[in-house]
Amino acid sequence: MNNIIYVGRNMTTFTCKQHFHEEWELVYCTGGQGRFEFEDSTIEYTTGDLVIIPPHVVHANNSEDGFTNIHINITDATFNFKEPLLISDDAEQHIMGGFKDAFYFFNSDINSRQSIMAAFGDLIVNYVIAFSKTKPLRDVVDEIKSNIMQNFTDCDYELDSYLRSIPFSYDYLRKLFKSEMGMTPHSYLTNLRIHMAEKLLCSPDTVEQNISEIAYICGYSDSLYFSRVFKKNFGCSPKYYAAMHSAGA
Repeated sequence: MNNIIYVGRNMTTFTCKQHFHEEWELVYCTGGQGRFEFEDSTIEYTTGDLVIIPPHVVHANNSEDGFTNIHINITDATFNFKEPLLISDDAEQHIMGGFKDAFYFFNSDINSRQSIMAAFGDLIVNYVIAFSKTKPLRDVVDEIKSNIMQNFTDCDYELDSYLRSIPFSYDYLRKLFKSEMGMTPHSYLTNLRIHMAEKLLCSPDTVEQNISEIAYICGYSDSLYFSRVFKKNFGCSPKYYAAMHSAGA
């Protein structure tokens, strides 16, 4: 199942003539934009979009300005749909990462190449299934989420200032973000920081660091405030949490 039999890459291309494949074809647009033309429909795509084409579906790929992509052919894919489908990558570009890694290992001579490609086949197919079931985030929510992800370890990061720089009502953005993500932007920021702190407190690589250093790494300049927030989320102080984990290791 989910066997990758080919991974290729198109540099700047303007047209791929009408054709079909015996297996599933997954085409990730790494640059530019264009449109897939099928017998009775068209799918327009742009950078960051993935188009999934079932076996034996005749299609052509055209662009006025050119496109680049990575394309993968998979046999026995465990998809539950029969029509061409477009999904968009998330802000962290998880799907693109999988495609780039699959391209690298497919074209390498590493000894464990076969087992690695089997893992990538399952990973990419499951990405498609998960992303196709996920409710698309509104553009502004995705923008906020991405900004928080990029800056949450920065002690000087001012989320309020960033939110007020967006040309929407501050309260509207908070409500919209919560409706899409299940939490406010500030709760999302705290969640990222606290769970990073948890991982650091449990890691043998950071056992020599004190609480103030871990707090700073996770975006807190005030270690006392960090300890209060951590205790609120985990029910104990960071120091006690680290000691418990060390004793149980």
